[in-house]
Amino acid sequence: MEQKKLLIITYYFPPAGGPGVQRWLKFVKYLPDFDVQPIVYIPENPTYPIIDEGLVSEISDKVVVLKNKIWEPYQLASIFSKKKTKKISSGILPHQKKQTFLDKIFLWVRGNLFIPDARVFWVKPSVSFLEKYIKENNIDTIVTSGPPHSLHLIGLELKEKLNVRWFADFRDPWTTIGYHKALRLSHYAFKKHKILEHKVLNSADAIIVTSKTTKKEFQAITNKPISIITNGYDIENVEKQTLDTKFTLAHIGSFLSDRNPKFLWECLIELLNEIPNFKLHLEIKLIGKVSQEVLNSIGEFNLNSYLKLLGYVSHHEAIAFQKKSQVLLLIEIDSEDTKSIIPGKLFEYMVSNRPIIAIGPQGSDFADIIKETNTGVFFDYSEKAKLKSVILDFYNQFLEGNLQANGVSLQQYSRKNLTKQLVELIN
Repeated sequence: MEQKKLLIITYYFPPAGGPGVQRWLKFVKYLPDFDVQPIVYIPENPTYPIIDEGLVSEISDKVVVLKNKIWEPYQLASIFSKKKTKKISSGILPHQKKQTFLDKIFLWVRGNLFIPDARVFWVKPSVSFLEKYIKENNIDTIVTSGPPHSLHLIGLELKEKLNVRWFADFRDPWTTIGYHKALRLSHYAFKKHKILEHKVLNSADAIIVTSKTTKKEFQAITNKPISIITNGYDIENVEKQTLDTKFTLAHIGSFLSDRNPKFLWECLIELLNEIPNFKLHLEIKLIGKVSQEVLNSIGEFNLNSYLKLLGYVSHHEAIAFQKKSQVLLLIEIDSEDTKSIIPGKLFEYMVSNRPIIAIGPQGSDFADIIKETNTGVFFDYSEKAKLKSVILDFYNQFLEGNLQANGVSLQQYSRKNLTKQLVELIN
């Protein structure tokens, strides 16, 4: 029997770095194990805010990669401010109160002229390219992965032209995602986003989401079947790590302005004043892009002498840091809009055997996962006393040499198991 072919339309793929690339890189890795031939369509000349050349070696030799040129306004905008353009394209938006006139212009243009996003100019050439390829290669199933959600418009047009089976995969929500409010959307722009979201959700054969909250939101918009396939972890070839000798609190990934957990910094400064030896052991380790607002806040709490900034590192190095840090920090914005966000790094954190301190809005989807797997403790932004108590408890376990996590039921989140779920869905 001929192997099933699956065309995957995605923007982020190696050498792109960051969390957006991992989901489909790993699905593609395991799809051939389930007798599915992955064909990945990506831009030839993308504007990736983060590059990780190390991920190129992880691309399966069984995948067919198709590339087509893209024009992005970020390429033009970088003439005026390369630094601002790179930050905005990577999701690091300046705090509203500290936005310069140029910041406001950039955000307004991004939100109102490029709908649904700055990759919208890739839709027409992609449809033209893929329509021919799909016909010539007898492909009957496609997946579009967003954000960027303009890629779902490629799926929409291909569905209308060829009547292929189309699965729309949402790594994040569309109109309810937190940063939409920062884009200074006009009434017209907001309405257009809503119309496009509704059309995509009601035209795809099925929807894939990563969280139960997003599923619930989409069920209010469409009657199409919606499946939850979370992100997950993979078996990484990382040498055994020696634990840090300091009591390290490590955050790995982008540390955005609105994620600034001031009550965490308050807890740390209070513990420094109350516990005599705490100052000898504490180290705050930030790995990845960190907003200036977060750094300013750390400075305001007089924690700079305990801060270690390591910048962006490769995915391989990030895994190593997860395994050797004493405690891992997972922080989400305190907003109703972020309840559905399950950071991709959560699953890699969970198999690192290090306890997680997770902070987010009350009712966060990832709080349930942490509780069910016994991999850490979740706190909402009102639970300062509880947070301080847990940090102290972890510190005492660190002093005794027995600080670790004891995760349970983790196998369900393995990338291979999740790929099996995907295959069962598309077959």
